[in-house]
Order: sequence, then structure tokens, then C-alpha cells
Amino acid sequence: MLNELKYKQTIEAALECMNACNVCYVSCLKEYELAMLRDCITLDRECADICSLAAQAMSRKSPYTKEIVELCIKVCLDCAEECGKHEHDHCKQCAEACRKCAEACRELLEIA
Repeated sequence: MLNELKYKQTIEAALECMNACNVCYVSCLKEYELAMLRDCITLDRECADICSLAAQAMSRKSPYTKEIVELCIKVCLDCAEECGKHEHDHCKQCAEACRKCAEACRELLEIA
């Protein structure tokens, strides 16, 4: 039962991160300093895609869940670091969601 609850919480964290990354991506494209946000925009897309994949893998108990979740942690931490460099609210919110997702994924791997 504990594992099921942890999976559910981690899936929710991944989906929240995916949504935050998508919002940040779209919002960054509307900013004036596009060149400064290039890496942020790129990582937002990558992170949203990987978080979506991780949520799907966890939902269906994929045999590759561990590897996908490990990749999710890496991408989330990279995205959080990049978004953390910017002062926009959408970047700050994305960075926070990425850190939460990475932590939830780490905790899941500890019990899985």
C-alpha cells in the first residue's frame, strides 16, 4: 500500500512538473529576452516530455521505470538550475516544481 501511495504521489509530482515546464516554455517565448532564455526554453521542453514519459511509465509499471525515473531526476535538476537563473515568476515556479519532482522521484527509487 505504501508503494502504491508513493507511486501516486510521484506521478502527480511529475505531471505538475510537466505542466509547470509547459507554462514556463510558453511564457518564455513571450518574453523580450529570448536569446537569454534559449537554454531555459530548451530544457523546459525536454523536462516536460521526460516528466510525461515518467508518469506514463510509472502508471503502467513499465520494466524501464527505474531508468526513466533516474533520467527524470537528472533533467528536472538541470531544468531547475537553469530556471533558477531567471527572475520571471514562471521560471521560479518551474524551478520549484522541478525540484519537487526530482525529490519525489528520488524517494520512490529508495523504496522501489
